[in-house]
Amino acid sequence: MQRAIDLFYKALEVFLIVMLAIMTVMVFANVVLRYVFNSGLNVSEELSRYCFVWVTFVGAVVTFRENAHLGIETLVMWFGRRGRVLCMILSNLIIALCSAIFFWGTWKQFEINASMHAPVTGLSMIWVYGIGLFTGSFMCIIALERVIRFSAGRATDAEVAAFAGENLTVEQLAERG
Repeated sequence: MQRAIDLFYKALEVFLIVMLAIMTVMVFANVVLRYVFNSGLNVSEELSRYCFVWVTFVGAVVTFRENAHLGIETLVMWFGRRGRVLCMILSNLIIALCSAIFFWGTWKQFEINASMHAPVTGLSMIWVYGIGLFTGSFMCIIALERVIRFSAGRATDAEVAAFAGENLTVEQLAERG
């Protein structure tokens, strides 16, 4: 099961690379067309904006899974292991709640966004705003999985140290017991 999950996130990373490449080509082509031929492609402007939205929200899910989001460790670093784990549980509960609200809001706006169309491409705007369903659901699932795992006492020393902003080596973790 873990292999399938890792493969899924690897596919998301490839998707992000492809979207960034598409965005780069479209913007570069538009710049060249504007400066050399004094014309541009309106489609590339619109589609590059939509790609940017998707890169941002899919990237947020990948980053959250890898615990790479910014954190403020000023208070947490003073706590012991139990206090840090409690903060980890509380922060993931808050993230799960916010993600669920984000998902619900996107769901409630689904029909409205599906009926609206982009001005240039004519795409349904659900292709832009619908990414909230993906981001909200996956971030909520990741956060709830962490809450369950941390509540069961299965937080690793590396996770607890990273949450407090400590970059410990394997040897330092072994010394702690």
